[in-house]
Amino acid sequence: MPTAVWTGNISFGLVTVPVKLTPATKSRDVSFNQLEAGTGSRVRNRRVSEQTGEEITSDKIVKGYEIEKGRYVIVEKQELDALAPKASHTIEIEDFVDLVDIDPIFFDSPYYVMVDEKAAKPYRLLVDAMTELGKVAVGRVVLRAKERLVAIRPLNGMLCVETMRYADEIVDPATLGLPDDEIEFTGREVSMARQLVEMLSADFDASKYRDEYREQLLALIDKKAAGEEIVAQPQPDAPAKVLDLMAALEASLARAGRGDAAQSGTSDDGAVDLDSAAAAPGA
Repeated sequence: MPTAVWTGNISFGLVTVPVKLTPATKSRDVSFNQLEAGTGSRVRNRRVSEQTGEEITSDKIVKGYEIEKGRYVIVEKQELDALAPKASHTIEIEDFVDLVDIDPIFFDSPYYVMVDEKAAKPYRLLVDAMTELGKVAVGRVVLRAKERLVAIRPLNGMLCVETMRYADEIVDPATLGLPDDEIEFTGREVSMARQLVEMLSADFDASKYRDEYREQLLALIDKKAAGEEIVAQPQPDAPAKVLDLMAALEASLARAGRGDAAQSGTSDDGAVDLDSAAAAPGA
């Protein structure tokens, strides 16, 4: 049973449901330690003063916010403690909204909402009502000493809490200098682009996608641990770039149409760089 990271209640109206939050995901990243070449000894990071070059103990370290280059405002621990949100054991639902109204860019980290058997009835009632109405609950919770905006949504017969980013944490695309919206396309270009999307459309199956780099890295580690000699493989040449949008669309449609042959083991050459094609003059 995963360890609970938060224990409290979900409250909507006068109904209160005691729950626990457990992480819904786990990191599978491969991590390395730093070692000294030749000896294999662990290399440790130390806090060192830039001015004296001496190591600083934790009790001599304070927090500073840089307001301009080399100039800091020191904030004391007691000042931070005074501003810290008071620990709360309740997620007070503020609104119920439609899931389609929340762009996925707002979602951060998911947690499963676990419930004790004694509170199963109101929990199930909330799950069923939200599922039927297609609603997501929005509220706030103090998690790891920080107040977080959260979305609570039904997922496979249970509730899932997603911590969310605030609106001012999202970069406005208008500030990125995107291409002019008035780019014109021919009817054939639009038709072929839609046809390509339709040909490549499929039901989402999460098990279809694997972290191939991690799998190859772990295989390499296993081989080296077993004493096997590793010979580096040369990187394949990048495919030739197609600089005409129509040619790129036509080649992509032809390639998508050969999907069945590719799955049966037939090789498929002629990869197309759509990014380069879309950026071509006159595209």
